[in-house]
Amino acid sequence: MTPIRRQYLKIKHSFPDAILLFRMGDFYETFDDDARVASKELEITLTSRSMGKDVKVPMAGVPAHSVESYLARLVKRGHKVAICEQLSVPDSSKGLVERDVVRVVTPGTVLESALLDQKVNNYLAAVVLEGNSAGFAYADVTTGEFAATQVDRSQLPLELERISPAEVLSPETDTSDSGDEFPDHAGQSPTEVDYTYFELETARRALLDHYGILSLESFGCEHLPLAVRAAGAIILYLRDTRRTGKLHLLNLTVYSTTGFMDLDANTRRNLELFTAGRNDRREHSLLDTLDQTRTPMGGRLLRRWLGQPLLDLEELERRLDAVSYFFNDAFRRAAAGSALSRVPDLERIMGRIKAGVVAPRELIALKTGLDAIPELLEQLGASTLAPSFPLRRGAEPTVVDSRLRGNDELGDGNDGLSDGDGMAWLRQQLIPLPEICGLIERSIAPEPVGNPGEGNVIREGFSPDLDALKHDSQNARSFIAGLEQTERERTGLRGLKIGYNQVFGYYIEVSKSNQAQVPDHYIRRQTLVNSERYITPEIKEYESLVLNAKERIEEMERSLFRQVCEQVSETGDIISRLAGAVAMVDVFVSLAEVAVANGYVRPEIDLEQVISIKDGRHPALERLLDRGAYVPNDLYLSNDAARIVVLTGPNMAGKSTFIRQAAIIVLMAQVGSYVPASEATIGLVDRIFTRVGLQDDLTTGQSTFMVEMVETAAILNQATPRSLVVLDE
Repeated sequence: MTPIRRQYLKIKHSFPDAILLFRMGDFYETFDDDARVASKELEITLTSRSMGKDVKVPMAGVPAHSVESYLARLVKRGHKVAICEQLSVPDSSKGLVERDVVRVVTPGTVLESALLDQKVNNYLAAVVLEGNSAGFAYADVTTGEFAATQVDRSQLPLELERISPAEVLSPETDTSDSGDEFPDHAGQSPTEVDYTYFELETARRALLDHYGILSLESFGCEHLPLAVRAAGAIILYLRDTRRTGKLHLLNLTVYSTTGFMDLDANTRRNLELFTAGRNDRREHSLLDTLDQTRTPMGGRLLRRWLGQPLLDLEELERRLDAVSYFFNDAFRRAAAGSALSRVPDLERIMGRIKAGVVAPRELIALKTGLDAIPELLEQLGASTLAPSFPLRRGAEPTVVDSRLRGNDELGDGNDGLSDGDGMAWLRQQLIPLPEICGLIERSIAPEPVGNPGEGNVIREGFSPDLDALKHDSQNARSFIAGLEQTERERTGLRGLKIGYNQVFGYYIEVSKSNQAQVPDHYIRRQTLVNSERYITPEIKEYESLVLNAKERIEEMERSLFRQVCEQVSETGDIISRLAGAVAMVDVFVSLAEVAVANGYVRPEIDLEQVISIKDGRHPALERLLDRGAYVPNDLYLSNDAARIVVLTGPNMAGKSTFIRQAAIIVLMAQVGSYVPASEATIGLVDRIFTRVGLQDDLTTGQSTFMVEMVETAAILNQATPRSLVVLDE
């Protein structure tokens, strides 16, 4: 058995349940059963490799430069993938290259762009059950979002539906005495992990160590043991899968579901919030109708807001004020949109910086986005720029909005800031970072080629030492390039050639017919059939300059790039908060643009138990018709005067459209959007229930009638005087 085979088996033994991508030069190879699986899943050739006397093993590999696309296919098909990298430079004189696994990629821990939908969060969730309670936590490692809650067990399916995680963690051994099964989520089986991850003290210690704090009181979860257990399990799982780089998680947000409208799976589907039609496509959904966002962060935020309508009047009015701010000024809307279009995915770029996998071109994109912040500030009415952050390690900003250190997207409204124009709360969160922009401008080439150490990444002038090395190397290369002509003229050997190979380095080749004219100072190195190869002390000196300079340039460039990333990373939390503020501006501009284009109005929202809509329209359906073809209609509901509307009429008369339209308008209003009507007054609704269509459930032996009765009974048992109930057929 060869040394590399023993090395592979030792590493594979630690990751038996993962496909091991084993780096060998320019390829990631798989062996044995992993190779058979990879060959089938990736549709690549299954070959074999000799690994010692009478040892021949199956092998299948993919090029390192295109590994992301193959990794995406493996993960999307449910495979866990361990990425094993070369940790030392190949050198035949030093023996076997050092290798180890640097990351384990699972559906909830991916960082690669090819595996991610730009406008959809990729959540990793954790669930722990105890009696009638549940701890629930979720994180998006690409954006840093991290949240946890402790809820009644009956609420858990709603939270799973709202978050729609890519992966759900649960204890390998259920230590609860309930005996109930883990709640099903879209047919997804949980990833079972060591139950000790969910032990209270272990999980608590993981959180304290990660944030470097002494108590969880600052996060408000010291008294929520199940929430702590779920959040701690996520930290421990990420440590296991992310073996290099830092975890990019913002401060833990502990939230309560009581501040938001619950939307079950039936309601999301029946109102076509995120997908529509029989094929469940995004096209023609409510999200598709309202999403004119320019940034990935804005798209993700709008999606979250649609899935979590507010029950807080003050925050709703704040959102509506922000939409109105852009609705009433076309120039402001256009200018803000122009600035937003230059902002990349700041959240995910910061996640990749923290993880140590960011590409140089992403730093250039980060600078471009940060450069757009002053223009956004101008459109928010800023008379002077907000304070910026010094770049020095450990330095604190002179002025910091308290919301930047909190966990609230919109703040609590009690920060002491002047609310003169209604946008101060948002403007104060858009903090320019000219020092970061300046650092990237000075250090990274405008159009970086390749990765650090592979091309022109560090800008000339940033490091005098690197520039000197490049200058010496270039001079040596120029000398060698001109040596062929120089030696021909010096010796009179017109057929003399200069060549290079990895064994001998640079050499002078002379045909055997011209051997008599070879100078005495040429040193023979190799004899070929028709020629001889020679070296000279001079050529070896310049060769040493070229090769040593190349290695030193690569090493120095990688080191400088890491230093730049570390300096940018120091302001990572601030950039992540800034990205959140940009996302809000993006959503407000988007909602304003949709409202102007489609003739929406600002709804009046109050605590009265009345819903009054005049000239209401279905926002998605009217887009499919000619302008003005949709016939608007009115609706009035009141707990005092008109609690129930019974709607009758012939088939295809629009009954289903009318009742869905009412629910959608209410939901839009409680997201903070303008609505398709000429006038709308919405009494705050705590929940929307829908019972739509005829269906049976053969797997449980329930007839169509029984399904209807069970769902209707559930609605009647859970509805309150503030609930809106939609029953279709």
